[in-house]
Amino acid sequence: MNDAHLHLVVTHLPIVGVLIGFLVLLTGYFSKSSQVKTMALGIFIFSALAAIAAFFTGEGAEEIVENLPGVSETLIHAHEEQAEIFYTMMLILGGVSLVTMLIHYKKSAFAKYGFTVVLLLSISSIVMSKFVGTSGGEIVHAEIRSDANNLIQLDSHNNDDDD
Repeated sequence: MNDAHLHLVVTHLPIVGVLIGFLVLLTGYFSKSSQVKTMALGIFIFSALAAIAAFFTGEGAEEIVENLPGVSETLIHAHEEQAEIFYTMMLILGGVSLVTMLIHYKKSAFAKYGFTVVLLLSISSIVMSKFVGTSGGEIVHAEIRSDANNLIQLDSHNNDDDD
């Protein structure tokens, strides 16, 4: 397994994890179950740890893919910028989740505010995860780029010239 493969494996964990954590947290709110809400906090903490792994495997992945045909330095740079924002958001979400878990176990009245902050942070993290995931996929997968139709038409033109 090379650095690019490792990066691909771990990058999906925080993206999917934050969505699952959000759904579990909503379930906890609707069912009024503090155990379910606490489970969501654990998922967010795990997702934040996975975001650390994803962030620190990015440089090695870049070194492998930057010289591949069709890979744009502009796309890599855009992904790096979005990854830094997502990474920061996930660290904040994980930290607030950890603090909320601790004050919840101490039976503090402030825990309900912590859960609300975690819910709001998770929503913004989900939005950012969409952008960072898409920008990462666009680096190698031309078919998902916004200019994919133009690329298909260019390729079709090039194939017509071969006849």
